[in-house]
Amino acid sequence: MDTLPKPFDRRDSALILAHILFAFFALFLGGVAGLLQGLVRGGANALPFGIGYYQLLTAHGVLMALVFTTYFIIGFLYSGVARTLGTLLGLPRRLGWLGFGLMTTGTLWATVLILLNKATVLYTFYAPLKASPWFYVALVFVVVGSWMSGFGIFMQYRYWKVLHPGQTTPLFTFMAVVTMAMWLIATLGVAIEVLFQLIPWSFGWVETVNVVLSRTLFWYFGHPLVYFWLLPAYMCWYVVIPKVIGGRLFSDALARLSFLMFLLFSIPVGFHHQLMEPGISNVWKFVQVVLTFMVVIPSLMTAFSLFATFEMHGRSLGAKGLFGWLRKLPWKDVRFFAPFMGMLIFIPAGAGGLINASHELNAIVHNTLWVTGHFHLTVATSVALTFFGITYWLIPALTGRTLTPRMHRLGIVQTVIWLVGMLFMSGSMHTVGLLGSPRRTSFTTYQDHPDAVLWMPYHVAMAVGGTILFVGVLLMLFNIVTLLRAPKGRPEEFPIAEVSDAAEKAPALFERWGVWVGILVVLILVAYTIPVMDMLNHPGVGAKGFKTW
Repeated sequence: MDTLPKPFDRRDSALILAHILFAFFALFLGGVAGLLQGLVRGGANALPFGIGYYQLLTAHGVLMALVFTTYFIIGFLYSGVARTLGTLLGLPRRLGWLGFGLMTTGTLWATVLILLNKATVLYTFYAPLKASPWFYVALVFVVVGSWMSGFGIFMQYRYWKVLHPGQTTPLFTFMAVVTMAMWLIATLGVAIEVLFQLIPWSFGWVETVNVVLSRTLFWYFGHPLVYFWLLPAYMCWYVVIPKVIGGRLFSDALARLSFLMFLLFSIPVGFHHQLMEPGISNVWKFVQVVLTFMVVIPSLMTAFSLFATFEMHGRSLGAKGLFGWLRKLPWKDVRFFAPFMGMLIFIPAGAGGLINASHELNAIVHNTLWVTGHFHLTVATSVALTFFGITYWLIPALTGRTLTPRMHRLGIVQTVIWLVGMLFMSGSMHTVGLLGSPRRTSFTTYQDHPDAVLWMPYHVAMAVGGTILFVGVLLMLFNIVTLLRAPKGRPEEFPIAEVSDAAEKAPALFERWGVWVGILVVLILVAYTIPVMDMLNHPGVGAKGFKTW
């Protein structure tokens, strides 16, 4: 008997929708900044009203890479926890709203300061570039707000465990707990940097800042930030996509193990972003590069599990030959098509990451547009397309509406537009980066230097790609409005895959959080204690603040 999907509690829907819709508001603002930035870099536009290129760069990075992702992820995690554990309790829901309020206050405050040219610090707020102290205070609101939301998820999980002793936690919730645990541990680094270095320095309470220590604390947070973006996409690939295609998850235990490995190996690896940084011993850079390459293992496990799921499903439908199962996949279903395209793009994106993490190859590409191209393949393609695919079924599931065939077609068109735009933009970035074109710079031909002139066709192609991507942003916003106004009928389900009958049960050890957090703490201490002590004992002369705009 066909039963209707269980509706969300309206109070939960309101909380989740608030996060999702604010995320796309940030995507729009960041998209405008990115479009103008691309046109300037391509030499096609002069900015009005005295707006600076580096203002746009900062706004684009903060709004799209930090605000859009964080809001969407928290909303998505709350939706899955509410679906798999039941209606949110009062306190977790209130913590969710408290987190939303704090983050929104901080985001709006920081955005205003960026637009006023008081915080043009190139997204990474890298010392010795100095912003208004209130920009750093605004960041504190954002980080603390995200902690409140994380505590709400932990409380809901803890309550469920008390009521269900000895039972294995639903896979989605397990993954949500790992993701938020990683976020809380990782943000401790940036919290220390902002509270004890950047705020006293920007207020003038201290004259100089220890730049190497500041950047080390930032990248302690900065690399796991990448996996904070990626793990929710992995959650969709593991838990949602098998249900969408009509199959079953290949292995529940393998999925849990891969997430625990991401937790262990994504944090103590920040030095691979500082391979060209003086003041850090090559020994400790080597240690963290080794740990960085360990992250490849759960990524390959994920690829194996996902494609095993696809092939098992295709074979069950009668697929023949080596790749016959590909024809059995639902290519006209945007819930599958958009995340699957993100999944495929992650193959070259991951390969680029291995290049960036290699000491010798990093020396070639480090300060070039290659790195920006890699970044756009990972977060702006693999992650963004997966989030778009989630949105097409999550909004109807929250609002009790139907995902119509027309919406599937519009979603697939939007996905293709995004892929084409990124092919132009990221492809050009990778290519011209290998030719030596630097990142973080506005339009210039370096006094018509022959090399710089030869870079310009690629910069024009980047501007074309950015324009196509902005069309993709506008179509995505149109699709969201259409989803909110879709006909009410059979509500869309929240797809949660069942596990294959042949799969092994996950060991109870996987939820012994003291064990895994303890191992992580040991890895962090091994990777950071000696180099950080050396930075504290030999701080150098320090740096005064730079304002280059």
